[in-house]
Amino acid sequence: MKNQTDNFRIDVDTAVRLIADHMPTYPSESVSLESARGAILRQQVVAERDQPPFDRVTMDGIAIRSSALAAGTRSFHVKGTQGAGVAAIPLEDDSNCIEIMTGALLPDDADTIVPVERIERNGDDVTLESGYEPNPGQFIHRRGSDLKTGQPLLEPGTLINAPAMAALTIAGTAMVSVARWPKIVAVSTGDELIDVGNPIELFQIRSSNDRVIAAALEQRGCTTAERACLPDDLDALRRSISTMHEHNDILILSGGVSMGKYDYVPQIMDELGVRLVFHKILQRPGLPMWFGVSAQNKPVFALPGNPVSSLVCLIRYVLPAIRASLGATLPEQQTVRLAETIHFESNLTCFMPVKLGINSDGDLRASPKPTNTSGDFVSLARTDGFVELSREQNNFTAGEPVSFYQW
Repeated sequence: MKNQTDNFRIDVDTAVRLIADHMPTYPSESVSLESARGAILRQQVVAERDQPPFDRVTMDGIAIRSSALAAGTRSFHVKGTQGAGVAAIPLEDDSNCIEIMTGALLPDDADTIVPVERIERNGDDVTLESGYEPNPGQFIHRRGSDLKTGQPLLEPGTLINAPAMAALTIAGTAMVSVARWPKIVAVSTGDELIDVGNPIELFQIRSSNDRVIAAALEQRGCTTAERACLPDDLDALRRSISTMHEHNDILILSGGVSMGKYDYVPQIMDELGVRLVFHKILQRPGLPMWFGVSAQNKPVFALPGNPVSSLVCLIRYVLPAIRASLGATLPEQQTVRLAETIHFESNLTCFMPVKLGINSDGDLRASPKPTNTSGDFVSLARTDGFVELSREQNNFTAGEPVSFYQW
């Protein structure tokens, strides 16, 4: 068993690397298109056919031949009316036009659309507006101009959001290969924790961390995370955590990882054969974070119990690690500029809650909104996320770019 003091008090970058080095890769599953929303794609998706699949009309009006315009024709006979989703009506003659709707298939023998606003109609005959000169080929979305049959639409790792769902639909994909989310349980520990709906004493607080963790997971596509709230009882914790480990792929614990008399989590992890990867990160808040991997290759994240610390560690480490294990293509790290100067004395990485806003020049700025303590969860509701301030410096000037993490 690795000694529990190894990898003790590491820096942020080392923590990120160690987590990545120890995370397993989760398998794929085939799901219906309806069930793929929010999932991570595990297959390449190619175009089923050209897009658009035909010469598509982009304006209500009439379809004509540009050769008629070149010959000086200004009046046309309406041969028929054609909407979207029906076969094309042929012109057959330069003197004819087709009344046509947006999205319709362009007749093979027409090549120009005149908008309805530019014509005057008298029964079955139309005349172009005086002085109006159409450009040959106008208001036509040509077949294959967006992409060709077989051209890649989506790559593995894509988050299936609304645009990706449109691409999957265009590709005719009825069943989709996606990453299967691991089974996750979010656990809050502490004798003081009481769930909502139950009577509460003066010396007790509501159990929020388990709900926050589950909500953050659901926001990112995991709809099956379970929750639990456990007391600071060594035997009860040992039994419950052992059972949860057996029936889940990832454990996310909150509380019990510091140096207090009732901080049993590191001891229980050692007894259950969960190998320590690191304990404590040089950061504020969230210094006591613990991470290990069991003999069954199941990650265990043990976050500090203070609500702000727990959420910061979840956003900075846990959620990106899980998404990477699902094969997600992670977006480039977002940066913002500070709205004001910040001075931070400790030789720790500082995670500072911020509120984003637009300054007088129209630039995005992050205003620091420090919490009262690491238990001040309420103030976070008035912020957008946090910025990461490197421990290599103490002064951060207004306008300086820093990494931003959204809640």
